[in-house]
Order: sequence, then C-alpha cells, then structure tokens
Amino acid sequence: MRRPSVYTDRRSAMDVKMTPMIDVVFLLLIFFVWTSSFAVVEFALQSHVSDATAGAAAEPPARPAEEIDFHDVVVRIVWVENRPAWRINDEPMVALDELRGRLTAIFQANAAAPVIIHPDPDTPLNHVIAVYDISRLIGFEKVNLAAEDA
Repeated sequence: MRRPSVYTDRRSAMDVKMTPMIDVVFLLLIFFVWTSSFAVVEFALQSHVSDATAGAAAEPPARPAEEIDFHDVVVRIVWVENRPAWRINDEPMVALDELRGRLTAIFQANAAAPVIIHPDPDTPLNHVIAVYDISRLIGFEKVNLAAEDA
C-alpha cells in the first residue's frame, strides 16, 4: 500500500469557512421573517372592492360629493364714502346680513378654511370686530387679521 505524499495533499488550503456563511443566512432569515409580519396590515385596510360575483352585474360606486375647496377666505373691509363695503374673495357684499349668509355657506362647504380679515387703514375698529364676531359665531376656528409689512 502506498502512503500519501505530504506535498500532493493540499486540501487544508481549499477548506471553506462556513461560520460567516451561516451568519449571513441567519441574518437574511431574520430580515425576511421580520418584514413579512408587516404584510398582514395591508389586508386590514378598507377598500372599495366589489363583493359581486363574476356573473352578477356590478353597479358603479356612487361618486362622493365634490367639496368646494377654499384655501383662504379673505374678507376685505373697504371704507367708501363714510360707510363700510365688504368683499369675500373679491366678491362684493351689500350688507352684513349678506356677508353672514355667504360665510355660513362657505363654512358648510369647508369648516376648516381660515378666515382672514383685511380692513383698510381708514376702517373703524367696530366694523372689524363685527366681522370677527360673525366669523366666530358661525363656527370658524381660524380667524386672523391681515397685517402689512412696514
């Protein structure tokens, strides 16, 4: 029987270290298990998927009412010929009752819209306070006064 040579057997240089490979596999396993547990949340969200069967005719879903979008409601108080004149977003108002009705309609369309009161420098303060009080009584939570840069 022949004895193996020391020079021909070099398997020790070809050995692959398995410890780093196992660490990477465990890290990948932990990553995939951790991220897959969040996939259940997506199925809990409400959706408007039809429950109709394939043979039944599905009726189209009702469209939601379009909301009037008012970013800012600017109430301009102009002092003309010793009397106030009001404008809501450049739409003239004749009297305070008309202003109240228009602000009520805007509030019903979008209650979160901020009201900005912009009086002329000549306007007496009691007219500014009247518009502020009307806005707050209607229900607007954000009622601000416009300020000019000095």
